[in-house]
Amino acid sequence: MPGNILITGASSGLGEGMAREFAARGNNLALCARRTERLDQLRDELLQAHPSLTISVRSLDVNNHDQVFEVFRAFRDEFGILDRFIVNAGIGKGQPLGTGRFDANRQTAETNFVSALAQMEAAMEILRQQGRGQLVVVSSVTAVRGMPKNVTTYAATKAGLAALAEGLRVELKKSHSPIRVTTLYPGYIRTAINEKVENAPFIVDTKTGCHAMVKAIESEKPEVYVPRWPWTPISFLLKRLPVPVLSRLF
Repeated sequence: MPGNILITGASSGLGEGMAREFAARGNNLALCARRTERLDQLRDELLQAHPSLTISVRSLDVNNHDQVFEVFRAFRDEFGILDRFIVNAGIGKGQPLGTGRFDANRQTAETNFVSALAQMEAAMEILRQQGRGQLVVVSSVTAVRGMPKNVTTYAATKAGLAALAEGLRVELKKSHSPIRVTTLYPGYIRTAINEKVENAPFIVDTKTGCHAMVKAIESEKPEVYVPRWPWTPISFLLKRLPVPVLSRLF
């Protein structure tokens, strides 16, 4: 059933792709990102195609944690009810540990974990007040194991994000809350964040990947690998491979 959906990191990549998919399904959108000119362009395109929708955009740097709460609350006040929060904003600047690029690894860790925590806090504040809704966090297939080289820090942040979501699900289940928490584990989906990655098996284009992500979100299942094929069986294998075998794959 269509509703009001907030998406962070909505100016490009998976965020933009999901916004287009959700708009096509008749959902109103609260879109935020740092690059407001791209958000404005996206809003205008979507309204031209779907004039009956309400689409609001706001500038947000998720590393400004106070601003995260301000923007989420402003969207809540504007829309009245926010049915879904999609914690999507992230970066992939990691470098091998010990190679003098702590700056890149720290930025990745802060954006993908600490700032995601801020988004989850702000979303859950509103969801608890409403007493209903769905929180969606975008993790990664890389979260299932420790990964080498440039992906080490990135994978660790996505594993931490998945753990936050799981802990929240346990808490909400115990209290019989109607709030749902969904963790998405995307495989390789072609976006600007991975356009230079050479070893990207089973990669799909942005539209195909985002269609699978939106379908998974609407299923409201706790955890979903997207696209389901082949990433569900691949993730099963990755969790169980011995380290010597894993090291030969990467």
